Order: sequence, then C-alpha cells, then structure tokens
Amino acid sequence: MECISVFDMLKIGIGPSSSHTLGPWRAAERWLKEIKEEGLFEQVQSVRAHVYGSLSLTGKGHATDLAILLGLSGCDPEYYPVEDINDLVTTIKNDQTLSLSGEKLIPFSFKEDIVFHRDFLPFHANGMKFEALLKDGSVQTETYYSIGGGFVVKEERENAKENIAVFKTFPYPIQNGTELLEVCREEQKPISEIVLTNERSLRSDEAIDRELKRIWNTMLESMYLGCHTEGTLPGGLNVRRRAFDMHHKLKGDLPYDGPEEWLQTIRKTEVKFRQILKWVSCFSLSVNEVNASLGRVVTAPTNGSAGVIPAVLMYYMVIENHEADFSHIKQFLMVASEIGSIFKKGATISAAMGGCQAEIGVSSAMAAGALTELLGGTPEQVLMAAEIAMEHHLGLTCDPIGGLVQVPCIERNSMGAIKAINAAELAMESDPSHAKVPLDKVVNTMWETAKDMNSKYKETSEGGLAVGVHLSDC
Repeated sequence: MECISVFDMLKIGIGPSSSHTLGPWRAAERWLKEIKEEGLFEQVQSVRAHVYGSLSLTGKGHATDLAILLGLSGCDPEYYPVEDINDLVTTIKNDQTLSLSGEKLIPFSFKEDIVFHRDFLPFHANGMKFEALLKDGSVQTETYYSIGGGFVVKEERENAKENIAVFKTFPYPIQNGTELLEVCREEQKPISEIVLTNERSLRSDEAIDRELKRIWNTMLESMYLGCHTEGTLPGGLNVRRRAFDMHHKLKGDLPYDGPEEWLQTIRKTEVKFRQILKWVSCFSLSVNEVNASLGRVVTAPTNGSAGVIPAVLMYYMVIENHEADFSHIKQFLMVASEIGSIFKKGATISAAMGGCQAEIGVSSAMAAGALTELLGGTPEQVLMAAEIAMEHHLGLTCDPIGGLVQVPCIERNSMGAIKAINAAELAMESDPSHAKVPLDKVVNTMWETAKDMNSKYKETSEGGLAVGVHLSDC
C-alpha cells in the first residue's frame, strides 16, 4: 500500500516546474548523496548530466539545466536565496568550474556537461542520467526519473509503477476514494481528521503544525510578492505581469505593511461577485508569475499548478470566513493533500505523462474538496466536489509556448481556481447518493485519457498552442 504524506504532496521549491526544475534539482542532490554513501565522492574528477524526453524538449524553458547546476552545487531549493541564483549560475558559466555539493571544486562546462537528448527513455517521459568520471578512469552512472510534483524515482525499483513514491506505514492506509469514505464512515470523522491521524504516525503535532505554517507562509508570501511586482516575465515571450495591475485596482489606497497585514486589510474590503472573480484570479496569477520567474512557491501538487490552492484558500479567508485562522488552513491543506494523493496513486500528477489535466485538473480537484469540507460538507460531498472539478478538466493538454510555464499555464491556474469554487458550491447543494460519477471513476478515466493522449500534447511544446503560436509572434 502506497502511503503519501501531506508534505510529499505539498513541497516548497523554486519554480518554474516541479517535474522539470524541482525534480532534476532533487535528483542531482540524491545522486551526490548516494555517491558519498558509496565512498566515491573524493574520487570524482568531473561530472556530466544527460536529460531525455520531455525534460529535454522543454527543459531550457523550464530551467532544467539551471536546476541541475544548483543541485550539483549543493543548494537547497527550500532555503537557497532566490536572489542569489543568477550570480551563482553566472560564476559557474564564466569560471567553468563547479563546487560539487558545495565541497569540492571540479571543472564544469555549462554548454557541454549538461546534454539534451530528444529521445525518450522507456520508463518515463522525464528521464535523466548522471555520470561521474573517477580518478581510476572508471565512470559511475545512475538514472533517475522525475515523475511529477518533485517526486524522483529509479527504474529498477521492484514492481515500479509510473507514480511510486516513498512507502510508509499509516494507521489508515488509503488507496482510493472508496477506501477513504469507508474509513470516514467507520470512524465517524471528517477527511481532515483521518489525514491528521496518519501524519501523527510520522511526526509530532508540533512538527506538523510547524511545517504546515511554513507551507502557508510560503503560499502567502508568493501571493504578496506577485501582487507587488510589476514588469515582464523572463524567457523571451515578453509576458507582462498582470497581478500587479489587478491588485492595484482592487485594493485602492488601503495601507498595510507585510503579507499578514495585507491579508487582514483585504478582509476589510467590500466585494461583489465580479470583484470576487478578480480577487481569485489575482491571487492565482500572482503565485504563478512568481513561479515563472524562478521564485519560491509550494508545489500543489506541482509548480505549474501552484496558484490554485492558495487562491481558493484565500477566497475562503477573505470572502467566506473572516474569522478563519490556522486551524482552517490546516484542515484545508490536509484534505487537499489527501485528494491529490488519490490522483497520484490512481493516475498521475505529471503533465509529461498526462497533460495539464494532471496538474491544473488535480489541483482544482484538491482545492474543491478542501473548500467543501471547510464549508461544512460531508466526506461524500468533498469527494463529489473533487470529482466535479476534475470531470471538467479531462483531456486538458499541456502545450506551453516556447517551453515556458507562462502561456497558457498562468491563466489556467485562474480558471482552475474558479472551477474549484464552483465545484464546491455544486457539491454543497447536491445529494451525493444521486451522483452518477464517483471520484474513483473519474481518476481512472483521467488515467485512461492520459494514456490515449498523443505524446505531443504532454509537455513537449510540439503540439497545440506551442506550435500554433511562435516566439516570433510574441
């Protein structure tokens, strides 16, 4: 039984992509750790990285090469200062040397030692291989796969499946929606309480709260930063940041100082339906504009879909419940992570395997279910909301223009957030016993759709808008 923690589904990392940036970054770190465990680190003379398939086709637009560079340098994506990235990369390029794991200086050519291969490795679309030349002339090689959401696996894992993560033992091991509802009924508890019990088997209540607060603070800070940064996104598409202008028009002249005071100030504003739509869009756009500029966000469940869950949670705190506090944030994130894990176990959260339905679709389902529980919905209504949200994202392709997580990715977060709120409201007004499509059916349908989808619509920039609109048109 595969058991996935809240903190597996919600990770802090640097954008623009969890599969193409955070995954390769973590793979490089993991490789170096394994080399040290084998006692080979001091023998390393030089290193080279090879990326394949989707990692290669959209890797430069997704900063895969920079992520590998940072991972090999021993930088931590959760804590390394974002503002220092450019300086470090420039130094490595100019000096043609790299401080391996931050400990050992070796020669390194940015142009020659990160090699992009258009062909796909058979196990997964996001494959990468690391090579180390040792002092005795031998070469140590290891292959990893970035399977979405920052998860990294090796092919040789026994009985490996596309979406295998770390195995743990939970009091309530749950594989799908049916099992989740059975546990909720037997225990007479909401989904958030079941998830919390599982988390307590891994860490203390203090540790759980500390990490959840860190996750929420990262979400809040990314929204705040996105709303207060103007200009154009990097990458060549010349995409103008929109959250800044939207936020300026919505907030008026109300004064505040810092993210927390900003949140309280927004709560005091009077909003109508049209303004609600604008606020939710502003929140989601702001996160993904930060993500697109190599900023720090929370994978939820991926970087490309990082804006949906913060936007919907902010909607609850700003529109639905001005008295909402950390207990509500905790409840929301617990439910969202469980729904995300069900999709990961039964389908995929990798756009390179399933298209954008695996990112925006899953994040919308996560947010819809979490909002439903906060609104007082039953576990049945929670899963109904998640099903509705995904049902209306089925077949969504991943076709980033120029291989950048900008167009149409940023706007899709706004659409996913609005759909999540709509799905929650529909579920709250429905009797789940009359539902025609259970969550597990839509999870299975999503996976079948993913397998049937043409590979050019799976994060390759070889289909859809990516070929219909060219960089020269922008």
